[in-house]
Amino acid sequence: MKDHQWGCAVTQSRRSNGKLAAVIAEAGWSHAQVANAFRRVAAESGAREFMAVGRSHVSHWVAGSTPSGWGPVVLAEALSRRVGRVVTVDEIGLGTHARSSRATPSWDVDTLMALIDLGRADVDPERRHLLVSTTYSVAALPLPDGSWWVRMAERGSRRAARGSRAVGRGDLDAVREMAAMFSRIDQRRGGGHARTAVVQYLTTDVTSYLRGTYADERVRKGMFSAASELAYLVGWMAFDNSEHTIAQHYFTVAVKLAAEAGDAPMAGHILRAMAHQAVDLGHYQQGLDLAAASLEGQRYQLACPRERALLGVVHAKALGATGQRQVAVAALLRAEDDLSAASPGDEEPSRVFFFGEASLAHETACTLRDTGDLSGALREFRHSVRTRKATTFTRTHVVTLGYLGAIQMRSGNLDEACATWTKALDAMDGIHSGRARNVVHDMRSALSPFRKRNIIAVKEIDERAAVYLAAAP
Repeated sequence: MKDHQWGCAVTQSRRSNGKLAAVIAEAGWSHAQVANAFRRVAAESGAREFMAVGRSHVSHWVAGSTPSGWGPVVLAEALSRRVGRVVTVDEIGLGTHARSSRATPSWDVDTLMALIDLGRADVDPERRHLLVSTTYSVAALPLPDGSWWVRMAERGSRRAARGSRAVGRGDLDAVREMAAMFSRIDQRRGGGHARTAVVQYLTTDVTSYLRGTYADERVRKGMFSAASELAYLVGWMAFDNSEHTIAQHYFTVAVKLAAEAGDAPMAGHILRAMAHQAVDLGHYQQGLDLAAASLEGQRYQLACPRERALLGVVHAKALGATGQRQVAVAALLRAEDDLSAASPGDEEPSRVFFFGEASLAHETACTLRDTGDLSGALREFRHSVRTRKATTFTRTHVVTLGYLGAIQMRSGNLDEACATWTKALDAMDGIHSGRARNVVHDMRSALSPFRKRNIIAVKEIDERAAVYLAAAP
């Protein structure tokens, strides 16, 4: 039946849903908190029909009603992130009501076909529902076995030219230059800025190169690797803008392109990003598995020292999230050693230009925070703020300030937190980033107990934060 009062279709059941109630109890959430988490996951997937879901909807679901459409999948994902393990739709008593996904990332579809279909669906409003009709898929995270990587490398070397366009070294250099330019824009302005332009360039100009006739095998491998970097960048931009479903699709295609290029360090770079996303979404064990995979064999061995440090610090982050504090600290020290081995004259891929002392300190702080070492996290966040070139890496600078303020607040330093968050808001102008928006949401939530105390700094921050969020796309 269609229940317009609740803003989504529900199917009535004669029995209350004890399975759902049990998982909500495990999560330690109220029905209102479940609704908030549900809306956040739905927003990531562009499921605007669920934006009116509130506490009473959840109460009705526990009483036996059923969320419409993709609702059961969204609900399972929201609860999974809270309890730190995979919660299936069957476990919450909604398995018979959940739609299967036509948009789950696949390792088996032809790489170029997957890239073209993904890009077209992303930029075409009439087809975009194919991408956003489901949530981020934990089921798609396990990587193919070793034989798949061998087959993909062979497929790349055997791939026949499908067009008459001749592709030479100059074309490859041009694509690399464009990737570097878009990456710098992302670092400064955030993933919500210019992503469509990157998608269109990737799925038009670059795709035509991928189907061309190459001057030699080195150019072919280089072009597939450059395309992989662009697909990764689109995924990273979507991740940064909290479009997690879309990000996962692009990361999958980027891995396939790297596999066809036979570029192990590029594959490791993408797996590191997938691990970062999984950990941020609360899928800690899956994130640790991906982070460990990013360090396997030639992915680490052939990487430059700077990239090794990047892989290592995300591995440390995943270890910390899974409660392995001592191993996480050891991984942080290894990452520090790797970064120390990087020299200004090293031959490095452009994709690691952003990772330096400030970035290492930021990720170290996040790891220490997640293991309960708040004093260590404060020290490292402050070091990150001091050493970062804020005008070049503005997006991450804003996020770091937000995290620093949150730790200061948890440590009981309201005045310091307000001063830090004021700096964060000062730097927000022109930033289009879901992670930045989350920082603003979190600061408002942390300050909510102080709103009625007539504290000027709290009032100013709260008002500025509300204005920023209201203007955000």
